[in-house]
Amino acid sequence: MGIFDKLSNLFAPKGDTYGYWVVVKCNQCGEIIKTRIDLRNDLSLRYDEQGKSTYYCRKVLVGDQHCFQKVELQLTFDVKRKLVDRQISGGEFVDEQE
Repeated sequence: MGIFDKLSNLFAPKGDTYGYWVVVKCNQCGEIIKTRIDLRNDLSLRYDEQGKSTYYCRKVLVGDQHCFQKVELQLTFDVKRKLVDRQISGGEFVDEQE
């Protein structure tokens, strides 16, 4: 690690305040796939019938191994960008510790 890498790490922000990490397991091959949702750029604003606004994100994931099964995520966030609903097809949600 060079001097510039050390300086960069010193002044880099601690933690990932604009990222929401999702870990899923493919139903077909069992591969664990980890992805990051950028809360500033990946969300789309949606309005319901009552005029209430929420944010929505849809991601399609494919693993690195030889399985090309698609795992589709649909995430809904409130106006403060906190997760309120999540749905998945082609896989299942798992804890990050697994």
